[in-house]
Amino acid sequence: MTRSGSIIIFCVLGLVLSLILTAWVTPGDQELQVTLVKEKKLLLALPLKPKERFTIHYYHSVENAPIWEEHSMDKTGKIYIEEERYEKFGAGMGKMPGVGRMVKRGIYEVIEDMHMPVGNFILRVGSPGVDHTIIWRDQRYNLSDTIPHKAVKFSGESRSMLYQMWQALKGSPQLYK
Repeated sequence: MTRSGSIIIFCVLGLVLSLILTAWVTPGDQELQVTLVKEKKLLLALPLKPKERFTIHYYHSVENAPIWEEHSMDKTGKIYIEEERYEKFGAGMGKMPGVGRMVKRGIYEVIEDMHMPVGNFILRVGSPGVDHTIIWRDQRYNLSDTIPHKAVKFSGESRSMLYQMWQALKGSPQLYK
């Protein structure tokens, strides 16, 4: 190989390495991580753009009425509750003074415009029938069918641009088992 050929290969490899390193240190979007608390095992990882919403849907254990809790995450990974929607008041449900505003949507009571920080939180997954389900980008992940009675932690984590590109190549997130 000629000297000029070696220089070209060296320059191309240097450029590729530079691009990879840049993507590694450049921040990407945040990721919602759902982790089994006791086992410290990642169960689900969902990429979220700032202010993008995900929903936790379930059936109230006493009233057996559907409930939707919409959450978002900011660019630092802090989680907020944005809206609660339910058919009727039940145990633990209802307006919190100074948080959001109550409206009626069809048969549902809705507390909207909450934007209340909750940060990382732990959810004890209910039995099948309670159907704790994460709804994200029209995909549903039923935790009650997968890990009933387990505690899971919801947290926001930073991702590098390189990690984000790698995850995009792998396709849609799946529940890890």
